[in-house]
Amino acid sequence: MNVARIYLRVSTDEQDLTRQVDIERSTRNSGYYIAGVYREKASGARADRPELQRMIADLQPGDVVVAEKIDRISRLPLPEAEQLVNSIRAKGARLAVPGLVDLSDLVADASGVSKIVLESIQELLLKLALQMARDDYETRRERQRQGVQIAKSAGKYKGRIANTTIHARIVALRSAGQTILRTADLSGCSVSQVKRIWALHLKTKD
Repeated sequence: MNVARIYLRVSTDEQDLTRQVDIERSTRNSGYYIAGVYREKASGARADRPELQRMIADLQPGDVVVAEKIDRISRLPLPEAEQLVNSIRAKGARLAVPGLVDLSDLVADASGVSKIVLESIQELLLKLALQMARDDYETRRERQRQGVQIAKSAGKYKGRIANTTIHARIVALRSAGQTILRTADLSGCSVSQVKRIWALHLKTKD
């Protein structure tokens, strides 16, 4: 049986995962049994994403990790991105991501010099994809910084608008005794965001 685990990620609370749901249908249509779908709203530049870590913990040998693009898995700097991918491989799983060429079947059937060459090509293509995802992230950040600077110079920058619904949910969950990790999971946000909002809440109570 071909087994897949689907990882769906967006970066902010303002985005949604609707456009990525089609991946589930296409994965089933490709003959895979979906063992789990892991959804979260967090930056790909962080490795401590709860759902990502849960997925890795759940992986079994032979599983296939499916994502919309490689940047859904990682926007980390290359060394950290490779470490993340290696943690997936260490569980005996592999990535199935559009745009990422998978030569694993060819490598398995090859031997000698051919095997070495194919493995080298596979690693090079993976490095390239991971680095491009990081470069795109840094370009976006730089453009955002420049945009903010221009807006500040023009007196038009008001900062980010707080998502009061998410804030209220985090405060309610933490006040009810939920852990930071569980609160992040239930709120669909990052651990760092929970810590920041809870700290702000406690500060306002002092």
